[in-house]
Amino acid sequence: MTSATTEVVQTPTHRSGYGAGLVIAVLSALAFGLSGSLARSLLNIGWSPAAIVSMRIGGAFVVLLVPSLILLRRLGRPTSAQGTRMLLYGAIAVGGAQLCYFSAVQYLSIGVALLLEYLAPVLLIGWHWMRSRQRPALPIFVGAGLSLVGLALVLDLSSGVRINPVGVLWGLGAAVCLCGYFILSEEQHATPSVHPLLLTTAGLGVGGLMVLAIGASGLLPLAAVATSTELAGAQLSWLVPALTLILVSGAFSYISGIVAVRRLGSSLASFVSLSEVIFAVVLAVILLDQQPSLTQVLGGALVLAGIVVVQRRS
Repeated sequence: MTSATTEVVQTPTHRSGYGAGLVIAVLSALAFGLSGSLARSLLNIGWSPAAIVSMRIGGAFVVLLVPSLILLRRLGRPTSAQGTRMLLYGAIAVGGAQLCYFSAVQYLSIGVALLLEYLAPVLLIGWHWMRSRQRPALPIFVGAGLSLVGLALVLDLSSGVRINPVGVLWGLGAAVCLCGYFILSEEQHATPSVHPLLLTTAGLGVGGLMVLAIGASGLLPLAAVATSTELAGAQLSWLVPALTLILVSGAFSYISGIVAVRRLGSSLASFVSLSEVIFAVVLAVILLDQQPSLTQVLGGALVLAGIVVVQRRS
């Protein structure tokens, strides 16, 4: 009787946390998806991609620094294991992902580079398969296949497809770094948990320094222009998209992403994150007046179908 009663009491709590995790994951994907349209408005006036990323990451770090220092006073200094995890998160999940993606774009079209980067959910299936030595259920593979086909359609790879072996390697490197984002965001029983705010702030700081160092070396050009830009049909100061990139697509997206991974697990959270490309297309319609094709709409439906299949199985 006690066991049955405990099960009844705990199940709604678990479902509530799971549902909240899905909502947070979708909001994180929405925040990340917003970055494309905001960045495009800055690219149109002469900003370089590396400058936009440096501003987004560095600005978010500055915004979160004071709250993180206050939190550190309450929690105390992180252990060496926690410090190592924060450094790895910054080097792999933030800096490494940006470096690999921009390097891939130098040799491949943006659509192909993104498709390679978003192989991460499939790689995570293999990672967990290897660790648990248990083959994932068939619906997981079906959902992964649907999502990848849909992703290819959303990215509209029918035009401008370029395949370069060097670019493919960089794209796969971006996928591995994205896997690192989900794995390092997850709760790890062997390592004391790092508060999402601290993990985000340290990661943004380390990643921002990496991108700035690469830009200063000349490998990635750094160019910024302080003038008005157009967004949603209106002339706005460059500060509007810049601050939104920092606060929403920078600070909020990373913190909420970590929280979502800890509630859902890295595998499911990685599939939900594929909705970022759908949000990116929808927001481009609203903010940039870019109309999606029927193929992209079909692709979005397939991505969502794949997410639903994986979510139901999980």
